[in-house]
Amino acid sequence: MDVLTDLLHRARAQNALVRQLIQRPPWGMTYADAPPLTVAATLGGHAWAWLGDSAPVRLAAGDIALITAPGGYTIADDPATTPQFVIREGRKYLPSGASADPHAMLAPRTYGDGLSGATVLLRGVYELHGDVAFRLLDLLPPLAVVPSGPRTRAALDLLSAEAARDEPGQDAVLARLLDLVLVIALRAWCTRPEAAPPAWYRALTDPAIGAALRLLHGNPGHRWTVASLAGEVGMSRAAFAQRFAALVGRPPLGYLTDWRMTLAADLLRDTRQTVAEVARQVGYQDPFAFSVAFKRARGRTPSAWRDFGAPSESSLR
Repeated sequence: MDVLTDLLHRARAQNALVRQLIQRPPWGMTYADAPPLTVAATLGGHAWAWLGDSAPVRLAAGDIALITAPGGYTIADDPATTPQFVIREGRKYLPSGASADPHAMLAPRTYGDGLSGATVLLRGVYELHGDVAFRLLDLLPPLAVVPSGPRTRAALDLLSAEAARDEPGQDAVLARLLDLVLVIALRAWCTRPEAAPPAWYRALTDPAIGAALRLLHGNPGHRWTVASLAGEVGMSRAAFAQRFAALVGRPPLGYLTDWRMTLAADLLRDTRQTVAEVARQVGYQDPFAFSVAFKRARGRTPSAWRDFGAPSESSLR
C-alpha cells in the first residue's frame, strides 16, 4: 500500500469540491472558515494569497497554493484590494455581514464575469477527517506555494476543462483529477528547500525502509515483528531496526503502534464496532492490552474516546 495514497484515502470524509472563478480585477474574497485543505491555482493572470495579517504571497500563472490554515485566508488580485466578499459556511456575505448576491454562473462550477483580462482562479477543497488527517496535514505549512511546472500545469488544465463540463460521473472525474493535482503538488512541495516534511515521508525514498512502511500501511493488523519486517525487505534484524529508527525517528514497532492507535481512534469515532472488534482490526487479540495501549497513546480509554470524542486539542488545525 502506497503510504501517501493510504493517508489520502483514509482522511477523506467526502468528495472534493471544485469551483472556478473567471473575474476581471479588482476582486478579492476572504474564506472565513476554510476547510482543512484547499488547493488554489491561477490559470490565467495572477493572484495573491495571505493568512490573517501575514505577508501576501504571489501566485503567478500555473502556481498552486496548498492552504491548511484553520483561521481562514484571503485571496485577491492584489494585496491592496479590499476583499469584496466573505465566504462563511458556504454562503457569500458583504464585509458588513449582509448577504451578497452570488457571482454570475458562466458554466457548471464556473463563476465570474468572463471578461477580457480576467484572472482564472481554480479552487478545490477537501473535507478531511479524523486523526489520520493530521499525518497528511503535517506534510504542509499553513500556506505552501508550488511554482508552475510542466506536470502540474497539464493536470491543472485538464481539471479546469472538466470543471466546466456537466456529464454523467462528472463529480467522480473531478475528485480524481483534484487528487492528481494534489499529489503532484505535494510531491513537488516536499522536494523544495523550504519544505520540512516529516521523517516518515523522507524515509519513503529509501528502498528498504520505504518498502517496510508500505507493508505496515498495507496490513496494519498483521502480527509484525522486527524480524519479520527485516526479512521482508532483505535486511538483518539489527541493521533494519537501526536504519528504520534513524530514518523514521522511532523504532519499527513504535511506528506501528502509533499508526494502529491512529486507525483505532477513527474507527471508534466513526463506527459502532465493539472495542474488541476494533482491537482485532488493528492487530490486538486481547482487548485489555489494546485498551491499555490506547489510553497510553490518547489519554482516554477506548470507551471514553467513543463517548466523549477526542480532546479539543485533537481538532484539525
